[in-house]
Amino acid sequence: MTENAQQQPTAPSTELPTQYAPADVERTLYERWVERGYFAADAKSDKPAYTIVIPPPNVTGSLHLGHAFQHTLMDALTRRKRMQGFEALWLPGMDHAGIATQNKVEQQLAEEGKSRHDLGREEFVERVWQWKEEYGGRILGQMRRLGDGVDWDRERFTMDEGLSKAVQTIFKKLYDDELIYRAERIINWCPRCLTAISDIEVEYQEDDGELVSIKYGEGEETLVVATTRAETMLGDTAVAVHPDDERYRHLVGKRIKLPLTDRTIPVVADAHVDPEFGTGAVKVTPAHDPNDFAIGQRHGLESITVMDERAVITAHGPFQGLDRFEARSAIVGALRSQGRIVAEKRPYVHSVGHCSRCKTTIEPRLSMQWWVKVGPLAQAAGDAVRDGRVRIHPEDMSKRYFDWVDNMHDWCISRQLWWGHRIPVWYGPQGEVVCVGPDEQPPAGEGWTQDTDVLDTWFSSGLWPFSTLGWPEQTADLRKFYPTDVLLTGHDIIFFWVARMMMFGLYAMDGEVPFRTIALTGLVRDERGKKMSKSFGNVVDPLDWMDKYGSDAVRFTLARGANPGTDVPIGEEWVQASRNFANKIWNATRFALMNGATVEGPLPDAAEMSATDRWILSRLNETVAEVDAFYDDFQFAKLSDSLFHFAWDEVFDWYVELSKTTFQAGGRGAEVSQRVLGEVLDVTLKLLHPVVPFVTDTLWTTLTGGESVVIADWPKDSGFRDQAAEREIETLQSVITEVRRFRADQGLQPGQRVPARLTLDGTALAPHEAAIRQLLRLQPEGDAFTATATLPVAGAEVALDLSGTIDVAAERKRLAKDLAAAEKEKAQATAKLGNEAFLAKAPDNVVDKIRGRLAKAEEDITRLQTQLDRLPEA
Repeated sequence: MTENAQQQPTAPSTELPTQYAPADVERTLYERWVERGYFAADAKSDKPAYTIVIPPPNVTGSLHLGHAFQHTLMDALTRRKRMQGFEALWLPGMDHAGIATQNKVEQQLAEEGKSRHDLGREEFVERVWQWKEEYGGRILGQMRRLGDGVDWDRERFTMDEGLSKAVQTIFKKLYDDELIYRAERIINWCPRCLTAISDIEVEYQEDDGELVSIKYGEGEETLVVATTRAETMLGDTAVAVHPDDERYRHLVGKRIKLPLTDRTIPVVADAHVDPEFGTGAVKVTPAHDPNDFAIGQRHGLESITVMDERAVITAHGPFQGLDRFEARSAIVGALRSQGRIVAEKRPYVHSVGHCSRCKTTIEPRLSMQWWVKVGPLAQAAGDAVRDGRVRIHPEDMSKRYFDWVDNMHDWCISRQLWWGHRIPVWYGPQGEVVCVGPDEQPPAGEGWTQDTDVLDTWFSSGLWPFSTLGWPEQTADLRKFYPTDVLLTGHDIIFFWVARMMMFGLYAMDGEVPFRTIALTGLVRDERGKKMSKSFGNVVDPLDWMDKYGSDAVRFTLARGANPGTDVPIGEEWVQASRNFANKIWNATRFALMNGATVEGPLPDAAEMSATDRWILSRLNETVAEVDAFYDDFQFAKLSDSLFHFAWDEVFDWYVELSKTTFQAGGRGAEVSQRVLGEVLDVTLKLLHPVVPFVTDTLWTTLTGGESVVIADWPKDSGFRDQAAEREIETLQSVITEVRRFRADQGLQPGQRVPARLTLDGTALAPHEAAIRQLLRLQPEGDAFTATATLPVAGAEVALDLSGTIDVAAERKRLAKDLAAAEKEKAQATAKLGNEAFLAKAPDNVVDKIRGRLAKAEEDITRLQTQLDRLPEA
């Protein structure tokens, strides 16, 4: 990329269209940025590196508000660092999304009357690649619409050749270090997706179910167990009780009859059982419940699988072939007919796990799977945060991180899919097991077969910070840009992704952290704070808002709501307000250009500047310092608010308006203010650019003649402060504000001119008389001037002649009527608040409301009495 200082300026322009039309600017401007290589990072550069890798969106996905939110913040960070002289790399890419993508293609095949098995594995995978090329990656084009300043030449995909090599390399390394193993364990099984899923991909929700109490055994040797999944009793191999439970001590070690079967099962004593819960006896189904599996392991119990991969009953007997839910009803009916049902509760609301992708109820299932032994990896991931090598921001989110990594269970990484990284393990005819690295040849010969499973998608995305930079090769990119600086992502995927990257990064990179800071954001919600969901009908397509209001408006709205770790409500009205802000920037810059604002030459000496000029430069430097501090603390909402109020309130509403009389007067004073206004706009547009890139680049290049603000130097606080000028302008503002308020109270139109006498001698306001008169629409006093209202403000005096502009008698009558109503409201509220019986009975919110009415009435009385006092006698 070209150095920031190497821009070749052209002559500044004074021409801007009367209105800003984002649609006419954004697409063309973005392509120009990309063509000129502004976002391309150079690994050979001597500049310090700054790196962010984009959380890879699914190849099946499209841009939603959550993406737009996080991408806006990441883009702002990298654009600023680029302007600060860093070799900034924001690396894009996509995740292959194993389950989601395979489902898409299988749906497509179903429409053709086929299944993947009709094609076979090799042809099916080829079909998925074809789908990816044709339909996948739509989000990448949408990222361009948003203005993402990513290095497109470094775009990666978790299934590309380099990343696939990284996956095979780390699998082999973990396997050789005995951190990957294969074992039969209880896993979360989705009967719809037909694959295992990890614990964190299970969503729990309160479902209406049933709780059925069943009598096991015969005669005096009976127990009652309760279950919400009666169908699993076909696989029971024991009943467990607590060792100290006297009720069942005589049954421990005996065998009792399992209803509906010809089997007997033992009664075992296990400390896991809570004797206070229910009957104190629990059925044990080792093949269909994780807790039962653990009990089975401790007592050497048989594990009997009674359902197939589609959750259809396989146990021989009358229930074979029934779906699990059909079997549940049938089994309860059969037990009821035998008199074994002791109690039934419906509905029984309890927490049930569902597949996060298809929402199917998860079935715990005993299965042979591949696992990562996470103990030592999770320990290292926790230590890296504890010892300060990695900072979590906001800090209070650290507890959630530690709660996860300190209590992590071994991770099931195998998935029963065809699309994904196939597990690099071969099985031989004599039971041999060989794990093959990327530079090794798999075993040849008859009888050797590769494992049919693929790896969990999160396995490959866990390598993202270093695999995307070329690992396992020691590339120039890896040396320059690793470790990355910031991982910015939602707090909801600490468990899915953040912890995995920490574990793999520290392991693969010999203890080097994958990123120095984890900046966690909240989730985007609707304007009422409600989660966005298709079922709620409140999902918003950010592209619709971009089309309507422009990408800058969407970006600024999102950034302005981005408080660290806090959810972000957003509504269309707020986007409209941000569009209005972009228009305000446009119109103010257009006015400035029409009035000679310039960046040519050095700033004049302070001695040549007016107090207004010195004030705005002092405030400008304070704003630069404030914005830098907010960026360093990831306070995007605060920096956006700071820029909004400085630009709109101080620059556009005050400085530009106060400068109009100077421009009209001409001379050296006008030349100085033109240069100051050019400086203020130059710096303000640079400060705004990372958040609102399109409008600022258009205006900045017009103002300065520079090549692009994208590669301009980030502003620095020059240290210039002028407290005296700030106090002087604050006084001026208070005078103008007070007189404006009085005019409004008297019902005067904003543009209505009123004769006035200003007594400013001996105050700091004397040099500002022309500006005061212009902004307040005050004309000079004539021979017939009569002061009908006098306003003493900040040591000065403003006398107004309102005769002929308002009907004084009518105005006094109106104010007196309003004053009487306010006094009546005060009396009523005071009486209620003084009534002890009322206060004892009334709810707190009612009392608070009355207190609010009293405060409002007192404010109205003061305001109305002041207005009456200021009016002349009728």
